[in-house]
Amino acid sequence: MPAPLTLVETDAGLQRSADAVVIGAGIVGVFTAYYLAKRGLKVALIEKGRVGAEQSSRNWGWCRQQNRDARELPMATKSLDLWESFAEESGEDTGFRRCGLLYLSDSEEELAGWARWRDFARTVGVSTHMLDSSEASERGKATRRIWKGGVFSPTDGTADPASAAPAVARAIVKLGGTVLQNCAARGIEMEGGRLSAVVTEHGTIRTKIAILSGGAWASSFCRQLGIRFPQASTRSSILSIGPGEGDLPDALHTARVSVTRRGDGGHTLAISGRGRVDVTAQNMRFATQFLPMFMRRWRSLSPGGLEGIRSGHESLARWRLDRPTPMEHMRILDPAVDASTIKLTYDRAVELLPEIGKRRITASWAGYIDSTPDGVPAIGEVASVPGFILAAGFSGHGFGIGPGAGHLIADIVTASTPIVDPVPYHPKRFESSSWGKVADF
Repeated sequence: MPAPLTLVETDAGLQRSADAVVIGAGIVGVFTAYYLAKRGLKVALIEKGRVGAEQSSRNWGWCRQQNRDARELPMATKSLDLWESFAEESGEDTGFRRCGLLYLSDSEEELAGWARWRDFARTVGVSTHMLDSSEASERGKATRRIWKGGVFSPTDGTADPASAAPAVARAIVKLGGTVLQNCAARGIEMEGGRLSAVVTEHGTIRTKIAILSGGAWASSFCRQLGIRFPQASTRSSILSIGPGEGDLPDALHTARVSVTRRGDGGHTLAISGRGRVDVTAQNMRFATQFLPMFMRRWRSLSPGGLEGIRSGHESLARWRLDRPTPMEHMRILDPAVDASTIKLTYDRAVELLPEIGKRRITASWAGYIDSTPDGVPAIGEVASVPGFILAAGFSGHGFGIGPGAGHLIADIVTASTPIVDPVPYHPKRFESSSWGKVADF
């Protein structure tokens, strides 16, 4: 079933020209369009389905610095400030709160890893607090057990996945931008060696800049343009429970299960990293590049089925600009829930927090988390298609760093001083032998 989502009504007509066209209205796409509109650009945001209907409404809602890759941490830090300032300057509510994130563990190895990250974080001015057994047990008293230790990151927080992207879409409209739903981008046109238009199912928009923030669809879209972008998706299943009595934590992670308060007072329950890898032609195409990541995660990933083929987002097919594309046949990726994962998640959550057993399960859903081989997003202009900017492969981190990513893309488009160093994110890194390296803390 679809994840809970606030529906937003937007423009019904297609504008024929724009300074920039943003393809995909997930959290990265809406913030990109917002920051472009704030700078006075005539911006068109187009979405094949509904604003925020795919992974941007199907995640936990965590906005964190804790345990970020060194390349991603600066963007995560900037994003926290931007989540706050967005509410103040737009008057729209994304549900963002700096409630702090709590991590609890009985694993010495896990605690040692968190301590190494804390030491690294100090070098870049980020505060995180290691907790001894008594401190961890006190902060985790809702679990009614003793813990060896933990981490509390007080400046991190959460936003509401059901309402965040729609709130930003409303802010774009206030600034004079266009948001068009149920309008799939089919491809682009070139003129004089650079991008000159975006072709949609409802007509053509003349523009010199197009930003692809297409989530799990990005690689197959890039293939139409002759761009090789390695991307693989895992199908993750989570559930929500309704509000009720009992003092449950705002945001708690353990190795067995994680719990996050939702905007409606209920909670999202999930097992971190657990998912299924569905068989698709694209997964097979990029298998060798993703093998190291899949090997590291072999305990939490399981073979999937044909759900990915049915969804159509990882097809190697070529499509025509004058005919319906796979995106028009599958407006919103809403894959089948893994029932065994839902049961395991709920059972673990009740074991961790007995109060959950008194709450009603309100929904369960699945979503595709799109990843790059090194787990860091690809953001930057593609050299072979001048004017085409890729913003995809957020590897399950896109919701939290959405504001920073959108701001950076607006900086690139307007040739402004970038909010963070753009070099570590540039997609050209996948052309070199260093793409598989990860930060060592």
